Amino acid sequence: MSDKEEQRRVAQANKERLIREGELYRISVLHSKAQVVNALHPEALLHGAFDHAVGVAQARLGGLLGGGGSGGGGGSFLGGVNYKALMPYAITVGSFIARKRLVKPVLALTVVGAGVAAWLLRRKRGIDPGI
Repeated sequence: MSDKEEQRRVAQANKERLIREGELYRISVLHSKAQVVNALHPEALLHGAFDHAVGVAQARLGGLLGGGGSGGGGGSFLGGVNYKALMPYAITVGSFIARKRLVKPVLALTVVGAGVAAWLLRRKRGIDPGI
């Protein structure tokens, strides 16, 4: 084999490698375009915004209810709740409440329930309200 044949073979191998890299690049560009188009659909935008809002709410509630220094971690009694799994049920219940026009009674029951829970927590902790 001569030197020229070896150079041609190396050049041909480089050319084939560059062609394969170009095909891969074009495929990755098409895939990226498809991802962007999919991400711009209103359902995907709403899903991303909702996931972000749930994450922020979990962090805030975990910090408030988790107790000292846990950073919203495992010390919270809300730490083990999977909000994404509960949301379909919450939406179903909310839809039923709105359909039956029970919003005001449910709000009243919620306020009464929160008052009873606060009273029980204070009583359990032995805190004197000072009234």
